Amino acid sequence: MMRVFIAIELPGEARDGLVSIQEELKKSGADVKWVEPENIHLSLRFIGDVAEDTAEKIKERLAATAAATGAFELTMRGIGAFPGLGDPMVIWAGIDRGVEESARLAASLEAGLQSIGISAEEKKFHPHITLGRVRSRKNSDKLRKLIETTGFEAGPIIKAEYLTLFMSRLTPQGPVYTPLFKAKMAISRTERLA
Repeated sequence: MMRVFIAIELPGEARDGLVSIQEELKKSGADVKWVEPENIHLSLRFIGDVAEDTAEKIKERLAATAAATGAFELTMRGIGAFPGLGDPMVIWAGIDRGVEESARLAASLEAGLQSIGISAEEKKFHPHITLGRVRSRKNSDKLRKLIETTGFEAGPIIKAEYLTLFMSRLTPQGPVYTPLFKAKMAISRTERLA
């Protein structure tokens, strides 16, 4: 069995901007498990534990979805928390440009995964990039204030060209993500016209 998820990887420049946001929020002294820089990504679908033969079927669905999906551009904007700032549990960076494309892609992936017997995702898809997970209420008021006052504008334009199937291995030091398979998305219409 392997624990897997599907995501769009972010380039170093985009991750660097998000790390600087993490550094700002760390000043709150809140008890947060921050996502390691190399693990920061745009998650499209967490799948969970699957057998090796199921992982092969997921790769096939991923390749088919990527081939039918045009590459697109993403930008990030704003930071917030789930379920809300009143009781922050997951700290995130928002998606600005590329929200609709991400949502369509997630819906397409969902349909493909269900067609091979993967259970439907219970939560509605909200495109975001997880920055950290709150472990306790320590200094949560300070964290909330910093989230409210820390501005985060678009940052670099991210070219979403690949879908990646990752394996997640949990360790005492935190999760280790290993790419298992990458599927290149089709060339977008605007690129073909250029």
